[in-house]
Amino acid sequence: MLAPGRSLCVYMFRRLTVRMNSPYFTDSTAVLDTSATESMGESAVNKGGIRRLRSRMAQGLKSEDDPPKVKAEVHEQSISLQTHAETPAETESSCKNTIKKVKEEAVDDKAPLTSSRTPRRGRLKVEYEEEGAELKRERWEPCDWRTQLSFIREMRSRRDAPVDQMGAEKCFDTKAPPEVRRYQVLISLMLSSQTKDLVTAGAMQRLRKHDLSVDVILNMDEETLGKLIYPVGFWRTKVKYIKQATALIQQEFGGDIPNTVEGLIRLPGVGPKMAHLAMDIAWNQVSGIGVDTHVHRISNRLGWIRKETKTPEETRRALEEWLPRDLWSEINWLLVGFGQQVCLPVGPLCSVCLNQHTCPAAHRSSPSKKLKSSPASPTARVKEEPAGASRPRCPSQSRKHTAPQEVSGNEGQEKKTSREDAPSVTRQRNRRKGKAGAPPSGQFVN
Repeated sequence: MLAPGRSLCVYMFRRLTVRMNSPYFTDSTAVLDTSATESMGESAVNKGGIRRLRSRMAQGLKSEDDPPKVKAEVHEQSISLQTHAETPAETESSCKNTIKKVKEEAVDDKAPLTSSRTPRRGRLKVEYEEEGAELKRERWEPCDWRTQLSFIREMRSRRDAPVDQMGAEKCFDTKAPPEVRRYQVLISLMLSSQTKDLVTAGAMQRLRKHDLSVDVILNMDEETLGKLIYPVGFWRTKVKYIKQATALIQQEFGGDIPNTVEGLIRLPGVGPKMAHLAMDIAWNQVSGIGVDTHVHRISNRLGWIRKETKTPEETRRALEEWLPRDLWSEINWLLVGFGQQVCLPVGPLCSVCLNQHTCPAAHRSSPSKKLKSSPASPTARVKEEPAGASRPRCPSQSRKHTAPQEVSGNEGQEKKTSREDAPSVTRQRNRRKGKAGAPPSGQFVN
């Protein structure tokens, strides 16, 4: 029997000899003791698994591709063991289930790895959409428009324009039922197109004497209606429109005018201007700006339009883009009266207008008014200029302010007689026009 110390040395020598001669722990180590034989058998079955395990432990990392392979090897071994005891049908079904499990596990392995550390946020780039940028832009509005509007209110403070006395707000019967009043407002607006307020008021007065209402107009023939509304502009066309619109009101709206802009525009002879004014006067609802020829002209002259417009409907849309809504009802009344008294279509009175210093079109449309204020007359200035000098001339001034020329006696007498006969010729032309537009009987109906 060996001593304990000696036996320990022998045991350690044997172990070292085995490791040096058989690094893969093959079956050649049968000479070793039972414990060494068991350890070598396990390592032979692993086929070098211990070496791989040592390398992984040394690195401290685990490769990403090994887990699915290890799992696949385990499943393959389980499949090989089960095939000996299962039938072919059971084997096929078990293989399918195993393949599904392997695929699911492979998908799970591809999922991103999560760690306890919170991910670091990247820098965010702040971007603004185009709609947000448009909202930040300032709304366009003309310069000094509030000052110009206050001056117009001051000039309209007396309320003595034709629209103040004979406009659509003054032409209906205040004692009539509400639906009759609204119908009379619509008829007055239809007659006012291309017609002065004085003529419209006279036609409405004659119609009211015949109890103007939907039933009365439906029972009235076109000839009688034409005699009553003459001499409004385009009276023959307006007779047809009034009859058609009245029939539509009776059939589709129950005898009352429509209460929407869309419904009013459906009526023959009713445009956007009439529809918005009817909504304001008849229904007391502000749906838009009523733009007629006065509002269209003055808005372009004052520069209240960003880009010059050619039609009243374009002017309406341009004004509604920037003008506050609480002024939509007032602006028509102000500008119509202002256009009838001061800002006339031809020869505006810029010298008496309070906006002559801020209006872009001041004194451009009325050069004669500006020339009259000068101390020297145009004739005297022409005589003082040298013969070869050239003077710029305004196109609208070319006919009115021409330099006098010296002519012989006979030519001067002929020109004088032609000037004196000019008014009589114009009177004859006006009479012919009046006869051509007269009603069938040639007389007014009271």
